[in-house]
Parts: sequence; structure tokens; C-alpha cells
Amino acid sequence: RNWIFGFNPTSVDEFWQTMMDPEVGGYLRMVTSYWEMAASLVNHGAIDADMFNDTAGEHIMVFAKVEPLLAELREKFQNPEAFKHLEKLILESPNGRERLAKTQEWLKTIGEEMAQKQAGKATA
Repeated sequence: RNWIFGFNPTSVDEFWQTMMDPEVGGYLRMVTSYWEMAASLVNHGAIDADMFNDTAGEHIMVFAKVEPLLAELREKFQNPEAFKHLEKLILESPNGRERLAKTQEWLKTIGEEMAQKQAGKATA
């Protein structure tokens, strides 16, 4: 879970290379498949959607990282249904699009702060 927070792919190639990386690829596959499975359980009624959305937010963060690349990822994976459960759960939730946009903006801000800290460490 900690690893995904610092993973901010900017291209499908970066996502793909990370997914195939023997050192960290398992982290990416595990986190994305977990939240896709959890979203599927909600979408099929096994977990109440309101309860899930009241108690979870990490799925939005994960999808916020994937969503800008979604069409290209589906093409690369040759799977037009990749991440469909996360997409459905979030976009069909009340204020889902707004929560997604806010999370993407927050991640951008956090990413910039992390980059500044890393740059400061490199020059120290």
C-alpha cells in the first residue's frame, strides 16, 4: 500500500514497465487487482455501495492514477474491460467524478511536494 502512493505513472509505457518489473511489478498488480475485485463486489451487491464509499477512499486514489491512461491501457492490455469495476463504482457514485477530480488534483500537489523534497535531498 505504501508503494502505490509514490507511483505516479505519466504514460502507458511507464505503467507497463513498472507492471513487468520483477522488483515492484507485483505491488502494482496486487493493489490494482485488489481494488478492482473490491469494486466488483460492490457493483454486484455483495458489499453495500454507501458503506463501502463511506469507509474506503484508497480505491479512488488508485483509479485516479489509472484513469488518465485508461483508454491506452485497455488497448495495450487488449482488454476493453480493464478496470471497468473501479470505473463504474467511482463514476456512478454520488459526487464520484468530483471526488476523482479532487483526488487527481491532490495527487498532483503531493507529487510536486515529493519531487521538491527529493530534489532537496539530492542537492544536500
